[in-house]
Amino acid sequence: MVSQRNNFISVVIIEDEAHNSRMLQGLIEKLRPDWEVLTILESVEESILWFNENKAPKLILMDIQLSDGICFSIFDQVKISPLSKIIFTTAYDEYAIRAFKVNSIDYLLKPIEETEIEKAFQKFEDILHIENPQVESSQDYQALIHSIINGKKVYRTRFLISGLKGYHKLYTGEIAYFYSENKLTFAVDRQNKEHIIDYNLEQLELELDPTLFYRANRKIILHIDSVKKINIELGSKLKIILDPLPAFEVIVSRLKASEFKTWMGK
Repeated sequence: MVSQRNNFISVVIIEDEAHNSRMLQGLIEKLRPDWEVLTILESVEESILWFNENKAPKLILMDIQLSDGICFSIFDQVKISPLSKIIFTTAYDEYAIRAFKVNSIDYLLKPIEETEIEKAFQKFEDILHIENPQVESSQDYQALIHSIINGKKVYRTRFLISGLKGYHKLYTGEIAYFYSENKLTFAVDRQNKEHIIDYNLEQLELELDPTLFYRANRKIILHIDSVKKINIELGSKLKIILDPLPAFEVIVSRLKASEFKTWMGK
């Protein structure tokens, strides 16, 4: 399905396998015919030369393993503008993939499916839609890459929330807790406003900082600062009083009570 958004987008493809680069270019022409592929680069060296001599594109489709090395080497020699968004097109280890996703960078696992690249394009457009083009993003690709290489885990810092008039950012520091109900997931902020999140609680557990967020039971993940009181119930269960107060009781089972208390005391 062709996008209804007709904004011009400049794209650079960094891919050393010709059949993959042709496939990516073909999908762009099919799904986003108003976008322009500026160039196809096949190596770290070629990419460094091109970025040093040309204006950065709005979108980069980048393979991680290139013919002359890993793509991260590009970031060591070129300061790519934070206004450029990157979609990695590769099979790579699960931790790195999670880090890319958390930092509003998407990824596509090879072999690339048309439905998946369409979702990635839509995510890119959503991010582009809410950002002020006159203000550079705070994304630091070099810092992100070094954090991956050095083994520092990177957790989600924000969500893109859809509303009646468009999209807005919701930062994790603003969230008191997440809960699930009727197959939907809600984030409740400090002002007790609910936001629908396009993730289930299992996915959120992987992406949230475990020093700040805790899965109390099957229904809720809570932020440590939202915990106002802990009551001991029959059977050594714990009743958690949150602020803002949810419409349901938050109970930590006897089996998880010790773990919860350890988490609170860290």
